[in-house]
Amino acid sequence: MSDIVGQINDIHREVGRREVGGEEARTVLLRRTYPAAAEDVWDACTSPERLGRWFLPVSGDLRPGGRYQLEGNAGGEILRCEPPRLLRVSWVMGQAPGFSEVEVRLTPEGAERTVFELEHVAVVEPKFWDQYGPGAVGVGWDLTVLGLGMHLEGRSVHPSEAVAWMASDGARAFMTGSSEAWGEAHTASGESAAAVAASVHATTEFYVPPKAE
Repeated sequence: MSDIVGQINDIHREVGRREVGGEEARTVLLRRTYPAAAEDVWDACTSPERLGRWFLPVSGDLRPGGRYQLEGNAGGEILRCEPPRLLRVSWVMGQAPGFSEVEVRLTPEGAERTVFELEHVAVVEPKFWDQYGPGAVGVGWDLTVLGLGMHLEGRSVHPSEAVAWMASDGARAFMTGSSEAWGEAHTASGESAAAVAASVHATTEFYVPPKAE
């Protein structure tokens, strides 16, 4: 458990704002360095067979301009695909309206190290952002980055095992630490301490509900 929880500190997080089509969008950025070649990281992120082993099964027309669907999760259009450096997709949950895109960028550091960056840019309802802050999506992306790292190390787990793990003490500790880390990034972006404390509390309760007595 300590190994997994310790990986919270392997991720650099940033929270920001950006104008998109005349609207203010929120941005969350994760950066982590993996001890793997860029080509291997790229394949893990884009091969349907490998994605299904560490993230989610994916279907669709998996090429630029095509549409994809992650099983039980987001779908959208593949906007840019430049192997092995850049992938950008629209990110739509159900019928939710509004702008939402995810971009993955890979930068090699020698033959066997790769800097992985994931940026999620979305126009978010102010009330929702005020309640949960960046942790609403940030905790989920932290879990994704954790899963990718385990896969690259040859430690992928079956989806059924992952579901069981989510209820474990180790997972609860990871998600609690992740929520707090996103609070720190939110503070660094200039948000007030009171607003950050409230959003961290709400996010943690969502991902880590109190145990039944």
